[in-house]
Amino acid sequence: MALLVLIMTTGCGADKIAPPGIVKGRLAPCPSSPNCVSSQAESKDKLIAPIRYQGAPEDARQKLVKVLEAMSHVEIKTDSDLYIHAVFRSAVFGFADDVEFQIAPDQHCIHVRSAARTGYYDFGVNRRRIEDIRKRFEAKE
Repeated sequence: MALLVLIMTTGCGADKIAPPGIVKGRLAPCPSSPNCVSSQAESKDKLIAPIRYQGAPEDARQKLVKVLEAMSHVEIKTDSDLYIHAVFRSAVFGFADDVEFQIAPDQHCIHVRSAARTGYYDFGVNRRRIEDIRKRFEAKE
């Protein structure tokens, strides 16, 4: 079983993963492989809702950082005024996923993108992670 999981998550055929960061004012697009979700995706199967917030963008950013710091297997790589990049590692194999947040003050939302760095299929891990972060963020209100 472990061999099957390893093959499924590191298999060939995945697009080259875009590096983390803001590209032309947006989070990078998801690759064609089913191991990424984004609130800015054009494809329905990759689309996930942004995280909504009330109040000041800085307060939302601080709250999001606290949520991330309380989670396991995560390292915040970039924390700026309107952008956060974190790397989550799986507990068993140590696979890295890039999770990005772009605060959009004019929309009162935080755009999200969560993508596996390697492999083709993620078994829904990235979508569940973002929904968990959303739940924790909303619980802090």
